[in-house]
This record gives sequence, C-alpha cells and structure tokens, in this order.
Amino acid sequence: MNDKPIAAGRSSFDFVDKEAVFSALALKEGEVLLDLASGAGNYALAIARSVGRNSTVLAFDLWREGIEELKQRIDARGAANVSAEVADVTKRIPVADASADVCLIATALHDLVQEKGGEGVLNEIARALKPGGRLVVVEFRKIDGPPGPPKRIRLAQEELETLVLPHGFKKERTAGAGEFFYLSVFRKK
Repeated sequence: MNDKPIAAGRSSFDFVDKEAVFSALALKEGEVLLDLASGAGNYALAIARSVGRNSTVLAFDLWREGIEELKQRIDARGAANVSAEVADVTKRIPVADASADVCLIATALHDLVQEKGGEGVLNEIARALKPGGRLVVVEFRKIDGPPGPPKRIRLAQEELETLVLPHGFKKERTAGAGEFFYLSVFRKK
C-alpha cells in the first residue's frame, strides 16, 4: 500500500444520499463505529453529530494529512466522541477483537482491492466487529463516471458480495445511495 492512498483528498460525502447511509448504519446510542479509509472525516464528523456523545466514532486512514486535518476539525468542533489515527487498515485496525458494533467503508473498498488490500481489510473488519455487528459498504455504481474511479475498477454489487461473504458475513440488503452510489449492509455471523 502507498503512504498516500489512490483517492486521498477526494470525498463522496457531498454526493451521496446521507439519509440512506445513516439509515443503513442504524447506529444506536452508545455503539462504536469504525470509519475506515476516513480521509479528512466528513462521514465520521456527521455520524458523530447524529448519534450523540455516548457513541464513539473511530476514524482510520493511511493518509496522514487527512487524519491531521480531521484531528483539527475534531478539536475545533469539540467532537469528543471522535478519534482519528493513521493506520493501514489492510494490515491491522488498531482496536481490540470484537470491540466495534458497526463498520463503514465509504467509496474506498474498490481502491483497497485495486491495491491488493481487500482481503486484508475484510479479515480485519471481521476480527474487529462484535458477533452480529454490521458492515456498511458504500460504492460507486458500476457505470462510467465521473464522478469516481474508472468503471474497470468499480465493484458491482455481485463482486462486492463475492468479496465480503467469505469473511463470515451475511448480506442483509442493498439499496441506492444517490445517483452514483449503492450501499450494501452485511451482518457478521
């Protein structure tokens, strides 16, 4: 993996249907959410605001500049329930086994797969989630862009399922998440 991820600095947050994403996360007060490949934390900060101070959002990204920006934004907003750390999530998510309730990976899994890190991150998500924990993956529809990556590296819904299911997950649902996106919700068995 590179120190600066492929799409570092770009965020799908302004284009995605946030209501659809928040509904899919179904985050409850007091739960722990992992935001993987968080970038500068647009999702992490919005989620933290929506669930209250008793929930925890842990944001991880390999992109050092993005994490530093997120830390500044956390401080400026007094978002005490969000923390950010530089981490290569394809090798190790720095949390204890079975410690998270929900994991979000928004428009980044295709990049991790392209960089040969898809299996590693899915193994780590399975390790970090509690039994019954939810994985929500937001991806670009497999259509020509822009926005987003070239069609050849986008993940179709069937490709996503083929990647995720062998890691101890069952699919709950797939839904639209805006004009350019879909999301899939998986539950750890």
